[in-house]
Amino acid sequence: MDRYNTDSFPPARPMDIELARTFLEIVRSGSFVAASERLHVTQTAITARIQSLESQLNCRLFVRNRAGARLTADGEAFVVYATQMTQTWDAAQRDLPLPDGYSNVLRVGGEISLCNPLMLKWVRCLREAIPTHAIRGEVGDGQALLRQLELGVLDAALVFQPAYWPGLQVEQLLEEKLVMVRSVARPDPYVYVDWGDEFRRQHDSALPDKARAALSFNLGPMALQYILETGGSGYFRTRVVQAYLDGGLLEAVARAPEFTYPTYLVYSRDRYSPVLQRAFGLLRDLVKSDNDWSQRWALPI
Repeated sequence: MDRYNTDSFPPARPMDIELARTFLEIVRSGSFVAASERLHVTQTAITARIQSLESQLNCRLFVRNRAGARLTADGEAFVVYATQMTQTWDAAQRDLPLPDGYSNVLRVGGEISLCNPLMLKWVRCLREAIPTHAIRGEVGDGQALLRQLELGVLDAALVFQPAYWPGLQVEQLLEEKLVMVRSVARPDPYVYVDWGDEFRRQHDSALPDKARAALSFNLGPMALQYILETGGSGYFRTRVVQAYLDGGLLEAVARAPEFTYPTYLVYSRDRYSPVLQRAFGLLRDLVKSDNDWSQRWALPI
């Protein structure tokens, strides 16, 4: 794309994080006017910020028209960088200054379905075994955690579907399966649990008659609680349902296909340190010592 003359722009200065925030707000709202209303500044200020940003980057980010503001090709590319900058800055403000008495901070994340008991027990062990470090626990969806890991906002993350990006170390932590179980008292209806894109593809291929379930959840513990209270069947992780199977509340569905669903520990090789080595050792010990997570997953019935 041809560069254009920026002589009319103000002199370039070091990037202000507010310029990136303003840029992203225009992207979200679709116009300079809407962004000025949401940010509570004048439209003139919004325009000046974008002009300054375009001057520093030496490219045009938006094309303005009656419908609002449309990203240029350079603008589309800058969305990634602006998002990274604002997320990293927000993390720095959240983590600094360190609490009194701590020399550093250890930031670990896990997918929502891993927060109880694995993440909870890991954080508890970290607090006891590494008292020099403040602990930040982050729970979210896998892709968001991996992006934070790539940015350096997280030191390590527990995910179901890792990304094999340059510099990331991927270690399989748990070998687990998704198995179909049903309520002994009320086996219907079938409840679809969204375990991710790969599970969806395998599930729909193996069970096309259940590809469009009338009832679905995107969180395993909620779906399990529904089935325990109301009845039904669905796919769940073996560790989570084992106690319910042993107790006779649930039963395995005979000849139903099973799907692999391992858990991975992902971290940056560049950030590996003795402290992380100690933290990962504690995590591996937890996994080896505790095979039954069913009761701790249960909500009050």
